[in-house]
Amino acid sequence: MSWLEWAAVGFSLLGVVLTARRSMACWPVNLIACALYFRLFFDVRLYADMGLQALFGAAVVYGWVLWARGRGDHGPIAIVPLARAAALRDLACGAAAALAIGWFTSHYTDAALPWVDAALTGFSLVGQYWTARRHVANWPLWMIVDCAYVGMYLAKGLWLTAALYALFVMLAALGWRAWRRAASR
Repeated sequence: MSWLEWAAVGFSLLGVVLTARRSMACWPVNLIACALYFRLFFDVRLYADMGLQALFGAAVVYGWVLWARGRGDHGPIAIVPLARAAALRDLACGAAAALAIGWFTSHYTDAALPWVDAALTGFSLVGQYWTARRHVANWPLWMIVDCAYVGMYLAKGLWLTAALYALFVMLAALGWRAWRRAASR
């Protein structure tokens, strides 16, 4: 475990906690976490995850802008419902991205786990998009994706990151509960 992994874990954990609390501070913290994990994933040849961090960086800026515009009358970030058709469309896009990334990384790189990494990347993009759009459904999706990430990171010997993603599963459950309560108000 390197100092880089420790720093990435710390910023990531703080970012998820702030996101679950619907705090605007989540966005700059998540941007730092993306940069740290970009470097770490490059070092361990998880190229789809590395690319995902770059896309997450762009999505962080996108989410930051949307959340700044999405405040309710009393200040908190407003929750937005997700239509079933939109959810299915977004998940299909995530699957298509997974296939494209998996094919590319399995043919043109020395990626360690190209198909698993690609699948998790595709659906993480959907999760990040749903988070930015303030959909409660982001949380159960993150729970599923993060469970799979735990296994991948254990396989790569990233024990601390695997532990972080196990914690993310629990935080996602708490975030899901908190956002459902906020949405019902």
